[in-house]
Parts: sequence; structure tokens; C-alpha cells
Amino acid sequence: MARFEIPRGWTAQAYTFALDPTPAQVRAFRSHAGGARTAHNTMLAVVKAVLDQRAAERSYGLAEEELTPSLSWSLAGLRKEWNARKGEVAPWWAENSKEAYSTGLDSLARGLDAWSKSRAGERAGKTVGFPRFKTARARRSVRFTTGTIRVEVDRHHVTLPRLGAMKTHESTRKLARRVQAGTARILSATLSEDTAGRWHVAFQTIVQRTPAVPGNVGSGEPVVGVDVGVKADSLLVVATPDGREINRVPAPKSYVRTHDRRRALQRRAARQQGPYDVSTKTRRAASKRWLRTQARINKTHAHAAAVRSDVRHKATTALAQQNQVIVVETLNVSGMRSKGGVHKCGLNRALADAALAEIRRMLAYKTKWYGSHLVAADRCYPSSKTCSGCGSVKAKLTLADRVYACEACGLIIDRDHNAAINLARLGETHTLGEQSPAGSGLVAGRGAMQETATTSVVNAAGSETSTPHNTAGVDQTGTAVLQGTAAR
Repeated sequence: MARFEIPRGWTAQAYTFALDPTPAQVRAFRSHAGGARTAHNTMLAVVKAVLDQRAAERSYGLAEEELTPSLSWSLAGLRKEWNARKGEVAPWWAENSKEAYSTGLDSLARGLDAWSKSRAGERAGKTVGFPRFKTARARRSVRFTTGTIRVEVDRHHVTLPRLGAMKTHESTRKLARRVQAGTARILSATLSEDTAGRWHVAFQTIVQRTPAVPGNVGSGEPVVGVDVGVKADSLLVVATPDGREINRVPAPKSYVRTHDRRRALQRRAARQQGPYDVSTKTRRAASKRWLRTQARINKTHAHAAAVRSDVRHKATTALAQQNQVIVVETLNVSGMRSKGGVHKCGLNRALADAALAEIRRMLAYKTKWYGSHLVAADRCYPSSKTCSGCGSVKAKLTLADRVYACEACGLIIDRDHNAAINLARLGETHTLGEQSPAGSGLVAGRGAMQETATTSVVNAAGSETSTPHNTAGVDQTGTAVLQGTAAR
């Protein structure tokens, strides 16, 4: 089955609304999430049993045709096997929507596909491990793709299959107006619970957006470079090719600011009766005070995440609306946090607090909305080590060096400001349709093309999943990657 193709003139967009459910609806939400976890764990156990049995039979010298029949890892194959077993392992399955069980089976199919491709060397990035069993503490989430999925006309209720109408905490008029006008189509809805215990519903839609550009687009600069900061107090530093710093967004550091409050709450929870008895090394029922303290800790984490998200959204929206070409750097954030242990705990905390990868992801779709263009520098481009005055490159520059001092020309400049200038000059030398100097292909903007492939059917020895993810010519965000040389 081919991947869903978005029609020309339309774009994918999500609308998320907080819910105000009744206690009965919350119990139904958790029942659906538990059904998804049960389906995932049940079929994962079956897959492991089949693989172990086939491996044991091979060790006995049996031929391939004499082995236990393989199990299909596609969503359709896992669903067929689940339907044959659900009456025995989940006699209460009729209480929930079938979409709950499809959610767990689809996540398992995707995990098996990623593991098999990573094992065969067909998947870029870090090695993906074999899927694991989900515990009751896992994030609760259910995805609905069929049935009654709509936004009610009163703009304060949404309806999902088997769950009925639910009140929203905020108005749904932004999506309701588009649906009524025929400029938006709802594809699916995802019901999830955040760390603070609040439930949200996210509608995955396609929206007809005309290429009309708001009046404030282009009111800024033709080309700007954006450097993200980690150790300093600046989250973003925006500069032009001629060296002017036009904006500096302060880092919210919401995680660091709530550190003292979390520490006090966690010390209080340690003095209360938790779910584990250290003396007897056994599990026990947690006290109500411990549960209340944990709820306050979760709310503190959720508040820090909300503050961080608010700052990123406001900064990226202003960049996409006011500038024509935005150049960002490509950072391997997971690689930056992978090694170092306790000696890098401060840097890892700062990287997690800044959420650097989210900035590029937000710019990737917001530039398409507002008619601007996003350009990503190559990961190896030395934007921080290159002097914006003479173009010389330093051999070594640590994160502790917050001021760039050039030994060749004597330039002394802020480190982040210098990197933003180099990024802006890199974007200035590449216009849409030009060939990059390193031969990386056409410089893609918002019109970058993506190719999709059909699903290949493979047995248990291979890999298959319900939705293939195949792109060519662009990276995962659809952004062009420029392999530039040092700025002159």
C-alpha cells in the first residue's frame, strides 16, 4: 500500500486541544490506553516465542522449510493473529474501540521494522534495539483513524469513536472554521496524557493553505543566520551577512529555574511511603500523600516544558514571518549527549533544557506556512571556529570559550554572534536552484520534492511495517542541507 500523498496546495498540520473530561471518561481513556498496551505486549511475546523457536530448531539442524511457520510483522498480519487470541488474553476487548488495539499493534510493527532495518544496515542513525514490553507507567496514548472523528458545531466539544462527545478546555474555532469552509480535512485523532495528568486530543489534518504571504513577511532581512546557544544565556542569536546582530532571544532555562522546587518535592516524597520498600525489597501500596507529592512533581515538569515550548514557538514564528531566507546549523544533539557520564551532566542538562532539535523542526514547517525558506548548513560546517572577519579557522574551540579571538586578524567578537554571521553568509552564497559547491544537489527550499516507495511484504525473517518512511533528495524535515566552505 502506497503512502498517503498530500494533494497539491495542501499541507499537513496538527491541532491540539486540552480536554476537561468527566471521571467516567478518564476511566474510559485509561481503558483504551491499557488495551493498546495489552495488544502490544501480547503480540510481542508471540513474536519473541516464534523467533526463539525457529532459532532453536535451526540449532537442531532442521532445514528452513521444516521450521515453525514464520509470523508476518505487518500491521495486517499482527492484527489477524491478535484477533485469533484476543478472546483468551483479553476477554474484555469489546469494551474498547478496535482502534485502541490497532494503536498497540501499529507501534509494534513500526518497532520491528526499525529493528530489522537497523540490523540489516538499511537504516541510518544509531542502532535500534529489539522492541520492549510496555509497562503501566508508559505514556498513555491512543490513535483513532476510523469512525466518528469530528469537532462539534458548538466549538467546545469533540467526538471520538466509542468515547462520545468530550468537552474541551479551550475553543476549537480555529479548526472548526476550516472544516466548515472545506479547507481542512481531519485524517486521524490522537488521545494522550501528559506528565501532569491532563488529557489532550491532537487532530492530524491536511489544510489548504494558499501561498499568500502575510504583510510582515520580508519586513526583516533577506538572509539571516541563526545560531543556537547552550552554555550562555542566549537561546538564539540572529545576525545578517554584513555582521549586524538583529535579535538575541534569552534562554528560558525553565528546567534549571524549577530545580529547587523539584528537589524539595522529591526529598519530601523520599520521606513518605512509596511503592517500594527498601528494607524488605518488596513492592507495596503507595500512600496517598506520596501520590499527591508525585502529582506535584509531574506538574512542575509539565510547567517547565510549557514555558520552554512557548519561547520556542514565539521565536520561530517571528523568524519565519519576518525574514526571507533563514540559515540554521545541523546539530547532532543526541551524539552530544551520548558520552561523558557524570563529567558532562551539566552540559547534558543544558542541552535537554534548550531542546535545540525542536527549533529546526518548527522552522521547517513554519517557513512553508509563511512563504519563507529554510536552509540547513552541513553538520561539519565550522560556523563557530571560522572567523567572520578574515575566514581563518581555529583548530580548537571549546564550549567554555564564549568570546572568539582570531589570532590572524585580531578580531574579538561574541562566539554565538560570530557563528550566526558565518551561517548567514553561507546562505547568501546559495540561492534557490543553485548547485551547492560540494555537489550535494539542488539547494532545496519550500518546494523540495519527496519520493515515496511502496511497502514490501517480508516474512518473519525480514521486515515490514504498516507505513514506510522513504524520502529522497532531502533530510527528514524536508530541508536542504548545504555543505559550505568556510566563510570569507
